Amino acid sequence: MLYSVVIPMYNESAVVADSLERLTGALERGAESGGWRYEVLFSDDGSTDGCGELVREETAKKILRYGTVGTVRAEENRGKGAAVRLGMLTARGDWRLFTDCDLAYGTDAVLSMLNEAAGENRAVLVGSRAVAENGYAGYTPLRRLASRVYLNILSAAGGLRISDSQCGLKVFRADAAGTLFSRAETDGWAFDYEILLLADRMGIPVSEMPVRVLTHSASKIRLVRDSVKMLREIGRIRNRLSREAPAGKS
Repeated sequence: MLYSVVIPMYNESAVVADSLERLTGALERGAESGGWRYEVLFSDDGSTDGCGELVREETAKKILRYGTVGTVRAEENRGKGAAVRLGMLTARGDWRLFTDCDLAYGTDAVLSMLNEAAGENRAVLVGSRAVAENGYAGYTPLRRLASRVYLNILSAAGGLRISDSQCGLKVFRADAAGTLFSRAETDGWAFDYEILLLADRMGIPVSEMPVRVLTHSASKIRLVRDSVKMLREIGRIRNRLSREAPAGKS
């Protein structure tokens, strides 16, 4: 069995080497005890700071027994959704997880999510800070408040029955990943919402697992500006999908 870990990145040279070290170390240990293999795929969204080259340089120094590290690159910056989509459709794993380059949820959560998804044959498994005890523990009080307000706005507007649609830790079985990401079109922050709405329309079951924020980099989200932008994107997504023929169940 092959696990894929997709890391979208845009100008992440400050953290990528450390994240690569931590992630491959955890995956090597997990693969040795679990009897599986892995690939880590950094999806470079047109970075200009050389982080893709840094990944290749750091990888060349490593001896990995159970996995590989690679990169894919978009020639121009299009957005996190585009980077995740490129990575998920390029990945080869039986289960494919994506998370942010700063590994905000820690490597234990990555392994737990992959093992839970594979062990229970989950089509889609999403992390949720909202259902976890101290799920926002790694955030400052202001960041915690902003995140909760942000999610409440999206939940009210979007109508999804998911407690934390924007959690940056999600796993997809290979068939579900291919079906959903090949139909997705959203390049920006609302891509999570689009993927989950597609899953709902297509009858692909979505499960949740509690996760907790351990650390976080400075947020690239600006609450008011990006909430308004995401509401517009959600409107476009819902309008587009409502015009399409009903999708078949999977």
